Amino acid sequence: MEHLNKKKSFSRRDLLYKSLLFVSTVALIVYFLPRDGKFNYQFDMNKPWKYGQLIATFDFPIYKDDAVVKKEQDSLMSLFQPYYELDKKIEKDAIAKLKENYHTNLKGILPSIDYLRYIERTLKEIYQAGIVSTENIQQLQKDSTSSIMVIDDKLANSHPTDDIYTVKKAYEYLLSADSIHFNREILRQCSLNEYITPNLTFDEQRTQTAKEEMLNSYSWAKGLVVSGQKIIDRGEIISPETYNILESLRKESIKRNESMGQSRLIIGGQILFVGMLMLCFMLYLDLFRKDYYQRKGSLSLLFTLIVFYSIVTAFMVTHNVFNVYIIPYAMLPIIIRVFLDSRTAFLTHVITILICSISLRFPHEFILTQLAAGMVAIFSLRELSQRSQLFRTALLVILTYAAVYFAFELMTENGLSNDLSKLNIRMYTYFFINGILLLFAYPLLFLLEKTFGFTSNVTLVELSNINNDLLRQMSETVPGTFQHSMQVANLAAEAAIRIGAKSQLVRTGALYHDIGKMENPAFFTENQSGGINPHKNLGYEQSAQVVINHVTDGLKLADKHNLPKAVKDFISTHHGRGKTKYFYISWKNEHPDEEPNEELFTYPGPNPSTKEQAILMMADAVEAASRSLPEYTEESISNLVDKIIDSQVTEGYFKECPITFKDIATVKAVFKEKLKIAYHTRISYPELKK
Repeated sequence: MEHLNKKKSFSRRDLLYKSLLFVSTVALIVYFLPRDGKFNYQFDMNKPWKYGQLIATFDFPIYKDDAVVKKEQDSLMSLFQPYYELDKKIEKDAIAKLKENYHTNLKGILPSIDYLRYIERTLKEIYQAGIVSTENIQQLQKDSTSSIMVIDDKLANSHPTDDIYTVKKAYEYLLSADSIHFNREILRQCSLNEYITPNLTFDEQRTQTAKEEMLNSYSWAKGLVVSGQKIIDRGEIISPETYNILESLRKESIKRNESMGQSRLIIGGQILFVGMLMLCFMLYLDLFRKDYYQRKGSLSLLFTLIVFYSIVTAFMVTHNVFNVYIIPYAMLPIIIRVFLDSRTAFLTHVITILICSISLRFPHEFILTQLAAGMVAIFSLRELSQRSQLFRTALLVILTYAAVYFAFELMTENGLSNDLSKLNIRMYTYFFINGILLLFAYPLLFLLEKTFGFTSNVTLVELSNINNDLLRQMSETVPGTFQHSMQVANLAAEAAIRIGAKSQLVRTGALYHDIGKMENPAFFTENQSGGINPHKNLGYEQSAQVVINHVTDGLKLADKHNLPKAVKDFISTHHGRGKTKYFYISWKNEHPDEEPNEELFTYPGPNPSTKEQAILMMADAVEAASRSLPEYTEESISNLVDKIIDSQVTEGYFKECPITFKDIATVKAVFKEKLKIAYHTRISYPELKK
């Protein structure tokens, strides 16, 4: 009953976890998806309409061409008069200042009062015409404004721009308005610029309001299309008039989609679409890759990649940044193929591309090119262990993009076969950039390994280099164990290849599985020399513990040298929960009437949980036992392999790993074949007779 309650509790927790993962992923993707209106037709002037018959489903105006609109609006704006506020107080202050200065210092300069009257009269004339600042007159000249509206006591009157003064122009006018009767040099001594100040101030708010009213009264349309009216049929050439109607339909469709009700419908559609795709993806994982739900690193990588590519695509489309074809989508299946498996890589790629496609206006060609490139990337890169492999894949992806898009152009572009100059060269440039960016998958794999806890083939190849510090130290400290590990690596790698397991993983694991023996080299027979055996001075329990400790010592060394978890798993599982049989049987033989403490003779384990770990356990036991054969014949080798592996199967070491009896039979055959070659008899060379 308690077991059933635990199972039910685990099932509920598992369901809650999957539900939260599903909801959060869909919500995050949909939040970033663009929700602007779309017009899902691509058309060009003087080219045939490549879709079916198009019928208007609602009334819409036929908008004027942009060039016509600009021309007409420019014509309207040339007649527009900006508003300026007239400040009469400035004129009064200037005249008052002039009269005041006349009695203080101007009286001694001016020969007669007629000069004062002339200055006063001319100033009034100038101020009545209006004075503007230099910046304002420059703007009026730039806009080619012929007249302005001057607001005087809440009344607006039109004034020609040519009649308006600047400070400089007003000063010159004062000096030269009546040069016959009034001496210019005498007037210059009066500092007349002190009495000239701009009295017309630009009224920006009123001007903007008037401009908007003028533009609002402008008619953007030149006709109307009614609902049910045929616009164009398949194959018809798009004339300038029809092109204008299609453009009007596009603008009106986008405008309608931006309404609140339509926006909610778009969000609902996006949630439904993304939700269905993510549900299919999670069902696939539940049916075929259930173990990924237990491996949080695998699950995190898959969902992170889907969300990342979806958000990046949506961002680039929304903000019109570059072109989505430069995004290396083929990197996604490459990463998943390297860390997980091909089937999951392909399905994840398909799901991601379909989600990204709804951000685009023309998703058809995007889906075609990206799916083809993704498949080529998966098939061309089975295992990534060298940089040259990635270069080859990048080249193949570029060629695939180019070939698929070229085929698409041949099918859709009219007259391309006769004129290759119509090729969209820019797209092929994007494909080349895409291939260059794809090369960054190599350094990115290192970051993903550290982030999600994976181990790539690149890392495994680097670790299996016998010149690295730990393996070189091993070859010097425990040369016998090192040779044993090399032989085990060769046996295990060949067996892994035959049954479809990861050969590079098991090879690297085999090289490191016995590194713990470096702590006590002399206690292991392969490293003993001169017939000295330190176990003679120890009890069976002590000897067993020394041998068993090579597993825990190996794990400590692995931690010290930062070996990946995948390699450490081989150290802990290569003996599983087996016993040190030599010391265990010896103890039982000496104590027939007593029961031993089983734990003192049992390795800490656990038992193998993967095919690769099972292969290493078999290879380790077979290779070690083969060294004690009295003679190396086909029969003795075959019997030894069968006996050891059958006993491991019987003792249940492989119950927790997905290896089949067929796989075990294949492994046996590989071991027999390899051991026969390794221990084959050599011919003896004859002596030279004298």
